[in-house]
Amino acid sequence: MKKLLTSILLTCISSFAYSQIDSVIIKSIYFGPGSNYVDERQTLELFRLIDGIENLQSFQISITSHTDNIGGAEYNQWLSNMRSEAVIQKLLLKGIPMDQIHIKDFGQHNPLYNNANWQGRMKNRRVDIIFSPMIF
Repeated sequence: MKKLLTSILLTCISSFAYSQIDSVIIKSIYFGPGSNYVDERQTLELFRLIDGIENLQSFQISITSHTDNIGGAEYNQWLSNMRSEAVIQKLLLKGIPMDQIHIKDFGQHNPLYNNANWQGRMKNRRVDIIFSPMIF
């Protein structure tokens, strides 16, 4: 039941997980507690987004990974790194070169949402993929 509820909640969150501010595009991938698995639905959404970006080679891609505050800081830093790696593997599958990707793993530090409640913790378990046009 807990897995089903988590899956339903992640579906609701990820439907709002894409935004565009000016020319910057942000896509968030959400994870279950203690997980670094990118599910098929989120993978397809990411691939559709990538396929829709014109001149992708002219974008810098930043990966910022986050966890909630459950578990120790060292474990959460490791988990944050594993989440980044899982998303990077998806980007590499789409032919994006590693030198176009920049990574920052925050772990449980720098939360965007309140970790005092389950909704905030759920939203903090994510990787943000930020596509920023390079200025030449």
